[in-house]
Amino acid sequence: MPLFGGRRFGAGRSRAKRGAAALAGAVALLVGGTAGAAGGPVGGPAGHGFGDWPTWTGDKSGSRHNAAEFRITPRTVGKLSLKWAFAYPKNGFPAKSQPAVVGDAIYFGSPDGKFHALDAKTGTARWSFDLDPGSTSIDGPTVARGRVYFGDTNGVIYALDQRTGRKLWAKDTEPHVAGMHTSSPLYHDGHIYVGASSGENINPDRNYPCCTFRGHVDSLDADTGELTWRYYTVPEPKNVGTWPSGATRYEPSGAGVWSSPVVDERTGTLYVGTGNLYSGTTGDFDSLLALDARTGAVRWKQQVTKADTWRLLCGFPDSEGYCPGQKDGTALDYDLGATPTLFQSRGRQFVGIGQKSGVFHAFDARTGAVSWRRQLSTPMPGGGLSGIQWGSSFDGRNVYMATNRGNPGTVFALNPANGDVVWQTPNPANGCTTGGAAKFPTVCGLAHTPAVTTTPGLLYEGSNDGKMRVYDTKDGKVVWEFDTIRDFPGVNGLTGTGSAISGNGGAVVANGMLYVQSGYWPGYPSDHGNVLLAFGL
Repeated sequence: MPLFGGRRFGAGRSRAKRGAAALAGAVALLVGGTAGAAGGPVGGPAGHGFGDWPTWTGDKSGSRHNAAEFRITPRTVGKLSLKWAFAYPKNGFPAKSQPAVVGDAIYFGSPDGKFHALDAKTGTARWSFDLDPGSTSIDGPTVARGRVYFGDTNGVIYALDQRTGRKLWAKDTEPHVAGMHTSSPLYHDGHIYVGASSGENINPDRNYPCCTFRGHVDSLDADTGELTWRYYTVPEPKNVGTWPSGATRYEPSGAGVWSSPVVDERTGTLYVGTGNLYSGTTGDFDSLLALDARTGAVRWKQQVTKADTWRLLCGFPDSEGYCPGQKDGTALDYDLGATPTLFQSRGRQFVGIGQKSGVFHAFDARTGAVSWRRQLSTPMPGGGLSGIQWGSSFDGRNVYMATNRGNPGTVFALNPANGDVVWQTPNPANGCTTGGAAKFPTVCGLAHTPAVTTTPGLLYEGSNDGKMRVYDTKDGKVVWEFDTIRDFPGVNGLTGTGSAISGNGGAVVANGMLYVQSGYWPGYPSDHGNVLLAFGL
């Protein structure tokens, strides 16, 4: 679960849904990834065109690797410079819609409830689309078959015409008032796959009847948006008594799906991670699920934490009655919020996933048997903010990931065969004493929230210190750095200010350009909203 966010809880579902955006934009800030895909093979080029990045992971396998990128290389990366910026209005919501890039266009959502298509090279507007009232936060899109698919904080999935922005369909897929999408869609074989998450358990009201949300994975018909199957991660919550306040107590609940699935196209297996419970002790919490993409049937599942029931009140004084796991140490907040990554080594197919506890897990993709595990950071007391938040990358040689508040956060390259550390590079120690972050020492942290991205020879990862960095994949040395905590004139006529590099995604590298969302938790003080930055050679 994230630190904060969620929905406004009220008497009517429609009223609550309209008001939900006041908190929902921040709910997934430090949980785990969004993903989606319409692309090529594991470790191969992202799939619509040569060098495109049409989805959250670049391809259906979760590689976050663009093998077709030939312009930005270890030799040329030092010449990257800012080409344009798109500034968001200041409304208190983070910049978290990782763009998709297909051909000469870039697609992304802004925190004011608009979805945009721009010229990818110049930032010139192509079209924009206004979401339904009450929605402010949009997750990363997927572009497939001439359509753009994305979800919002109200639990609605949209399909727009890629060329014009015309709405083709919109489906409210979330039956619970507190449900939302932090998961970006995955397109595969005529269907959209997406997870559902919720901020229900971060409601601080002790009189709230916690909790009734059920995490789920949905398969939707890509042409119509109609539900073809749904997999719930917990059984139906039941009334089991009361909380100390007298509020009704429901169990089990939670196990939200913060990240999107990935798919093995050869076997038709969908892989997705789940989060912690909100109440109770049963369900597919903190689990990696392998589902039949056609039917939703379980092929195998691996639960990586024996017990993990957490709600915001676990961190409050005198919370024992509201947080049964606090005394026995099972209120952990150890979600599998990162998106899985399929990778191969020595003729074997693996699926790996990072956890907020700081562990990277690798399983046999066919059977679910544990292949190896690697502890990369020490868990923080009372929550999993030290670990892996949003996602990993595989370039055919190594598996890469970054820890968040790992004291300091660190970028890693691991041997895919056994998890041995090939190299590790801590967040540079001067990150909070140089650039714009130096003015805000109480805000800055040496931490990595975003998912990592790779192209041949290079790794891209941003920091909470507001700096976007590129690393050499041979040895982990920083070869390029850009400080985003400054003001930028936007191509849309607004001024924007950078902040912590955004989670809910990571850098996008496509067709000789690097795209970075800057504006996330922790937020640096500014009179302006945040920015999408576009760099080129």
